[in-house]
Amino acid sequence: MLIDIQEARDALRLDGPDNDTIIIPLLESIPSYLEVTTGRTWDTEPVHPLAQTVTKFILQLWYDPEGQDKDRLQRTINNLLTALTAIGRGM
Repeated sequence: MLIDIQEARDALRLDGPDNDTIIIPLLESIPSYLEVTTGRTWDTEPVHPLAQTVTKFILQLWYDPEGQDKDRLQRTINNLLTALTAIGRGM
């Protein structure tokens, strides 16, 4: 995974493992999503910090799409994915 469960909980502002059954499958899906959208894998060590950042934003959007400013969050994610794609091409 690109981030661990505690980092995911922190990004979502959640305490404890009550929602881990929802969070873990989302975390497991994000590396494939990043690979499809950027054309590169990002879950190898060391994980690129920008990949970790975009993971947190994607997790926020996927976890609770109605509770967020969805449009602003999607624009942020799109911009980060564009930057990550450019970085991936240069690697």
